[in-house]
Amino acid sequence: MTSGIPSVSFEFFPPKTEKMEQSLWQAIQRLAPLGPSFVSVTYGAGGSTRERTHNTVTRIQKETGIAAAAHFTCVGATRDEIDAIARTYWDAGIRHLVALRGDPPETEGGVGARYVPHPGGYAYAADLVEGMRKVADFEISVAAYPETHPEAPSAQFDLDNLKRKVDAGATRAITQFFFDNDAYFRFLDRCAAAGITVPIVPGILPITNFARAVEFAGKCGASMPKRLAETFEGLDADPETRQLVAATVAAEQCQALQAQGIKDFHFYTLNRSELTVAICRMLGVKAKQPAIS
Repeated sequence: MTSGIPSVSFEFFPPKTEKMEQSLWQAIQRLAPLGPSFVSVTYGAGGSTRERTHNTVTRIQKETGIAAAAHFTCVGATRDEIDAIARTYWDAGIRHLVALRGDPPETEGGVGARYVPHPGGYAYAADLVEGMRKVADFEISVAAYPETHPEAPSAQFDLDNLKRKVDAGATRAITQFFFDNDAYFRFLDRCAAAGITVPIVPGILPITNFARAVEFAGKCGASMPKRLAETFEGLDADPETRQLVAATVAAEQCQALQAQGIKDFHFYTLNRSELTVAICRMLGVKAKQPAIS
């Protein structure tokens, strides 16, 4: 990595329709030339998009040459079934997993419903990490919550859970998105004090739709600073200005993190490329290869 230029990674979700697949691939084609360290592909609640996730991950790695990471959860399968899926990924050349507890399936209430471990499955993310370590020598990323997981009884409990995941073999933590950098740096201090030494990569969410961002923040426990509400107020009917403001807000957040020594950023793209490309450009991340045709 060139001195002063950060390393970036991108997250996508598997498409549900042919039109969404075209949109996703257009985004990948625009973002791939930036030379991300990896890209990841999410699961639906209850592992409902497992096959589409697998197809998207393997296609990205095969057609772009970029290291692709598959999200992996504990829900909806036994340990043997999950281990078999992991071996399928390994055989396909996928060397990176994002290991998560996951959300209950829609039949059990979906996101926000009470989580109940699958009988015979991996109970929690730390168990999943430990299991994947036995399957193959995967690089394993896990989730971290600077402002505490909404289901955690306390911030200390949440931090202890992250420590368990790292002790089980996680090589990186990627944070839930946040808009308050001070909360992230306080979290880094607490992680260091707890003996967590793996990279804690900030997750960045460019705000394409403010109302939707507020909804996301409410579900994951991320605070929404008043200044952001004021900045986006009145822009619902002005998409061009909103795009410019969104890129500026996210770039300024990343530049402030960068000024404090942060060198890696993970972008939640929502399968859109425009804002992420602009933000990366403002961080000095430019195309390292020709665009994919």
